Amino acid sequence: MTMNDSTIQGELDDSDAYERWRDGKLAAYGDGVKFPVIELVDTGNPSEKEIARLAELLRTFNMVLYAGKPAPLEQAKKNLIPLGHRLGLKRLDANMCADEDAITPLAVSEGTKRRRYIPYTNRPISWHTDGYYNPPDRQIRAMALHCVSPAARGGATQLMDPDIAYILLREENPDFVRALMHSQAMTIPANEEGVADGGGQGRPAQSGPVFSFDPNNGALQMRYTARTRSIEWRNDKMTSAAVDFLAGVLKKASPYILEHRLVAGQGVICNNVLHNRSDFEDTDACQRMVLRARYYDRTATILKNQEQTL
Repeated sequence: MTMNDSTIQGELDDSDAYERWRDGKLAAYGDGVKFPVIELVDTGNPSEKEIARLAELLRTFNMVLYAGKPAPLEQAKKNLIPLGHRLGLKRLDANMCADEDAITPLAVSEGTKRRRYIPYTNRPISWHTDGYYNPPDRQIRAMALHCVSPAARGGATQLMDPDIAYILLREENPDFVRALMHSQAMTIPANEEGVADGGGQGRPAQSGPVFSFDPNNGALQMRYTARTRSIEWRNDKMTSAAVDFLAGVLKKASPYILEHRLVAGQGVICNNVLHNRSDFEDTDACQRMVLRARYYDRTATILKNQEQTL
């Protein structure tokens, strides 16, 4: 089920379609995030049945966990690309710290340009969606994380569907949604030396909404970071209240937040959901290595004729 902005921007209080969508979404979650890790016999060549199951969960929750056989770094990369292709993910974002194949190995990095950025340390990473500093023509619509090897301790990820964040905000106060859909809601200041988390080249300031709708398929999109430095929120009371409310939602225990610690061979594919990462500790025998692929595509699980409006 998708949505578009033909009614939400002008008639936010006309709630019939929204309520149908909300009720269906919350019914799918039931008492909380409970869905299986999908076993893949061959990560690089999944069966039609496996792809159908992945697509079903992506369609419902905007994210899915899978488990395949552990593989060394280069083979894991080779597997990740065709897996993405089978789900409609073909246009990779070749960000500043990515390898030549546009896939980024995330590990503690010493003595390289990556060491300046938090994803290449063992420190925790706060809630965000990927590429929140990208311009609209390079918006990150989907991403994949694949574990080559876990840390000795820690390194768990929490994930939350942006659809749920939208629902919680709108149920609390529809004006929160209006504020976060403003074109100047969130500004990332210019950075001529590179994006603060290693996600791109030097760039001008980038302003935009937190919530928007993909013009190609009507899907809800989110652009967000919980960081407090190198970010400027629109200076009005409703935006501040909405940001505070969302931060509070993400800090509390919630049945809508999935927590999972990836082990070797496991991965998550998602429509750029909210996520974070706990700190971790490596040892000589266990050093965390996770592959990250960012896509300009959304997972191909929804047809345009399925669009509904809020």
